[in-house]
Amino acid sequence: AKEVGVDGIIVPDLPLYEYEDLYKDDFINSGLSNIFLVTPQTSEDRIRKIDELSNGFIYLVSSSATTGSNLDVSDNISSYYTRVKNMNLKNPLIIGFGISDKTSFKRANAYANGAIVGSAFVKTIANKEDYLSHIPEFIKGIKG
Repeated sequence: AKEVGVDGIIVPDLPLYEYEDLYKDDFINSGLSNIFLVTPQTSEDRIRKIDELSNGFIYLVSSSATTGSNLDVSDNISSYYTRVKNMNLKNPLIIGFGISDKTSFKRANAYANGAIVGSAFVKTIANKEDYLSHIPEFIKGIKG
């Protein structure tokens, strides 16, 4: 995977103990990061364990909704972002789910070290023969 430019892998349902016992050495030896997901319901102990096992970044899921939904910045979710940010973890925090435009990108970056744009990017390039030509404009629209 590393040979073709892959830096990390997200395996959403991989239990921490299984990663630690069976896969951690393989990830380290291949130079790949295993990206763990943290949700608003994740306990502080589990977040700290994820931080200990991570070597890339921690993916903060913005809500319990599916990907492609709007970024939630309600008081409840804002307190979740702040709670995790104030834990002073060693790994950067990146927010994903609902990042689709400049506004949601800026909101996410107010709480984290970055944002993941997934569904909006796929929609931009989907079913277009010249999809590469749409990418610079998409990025400019997100970053401003």
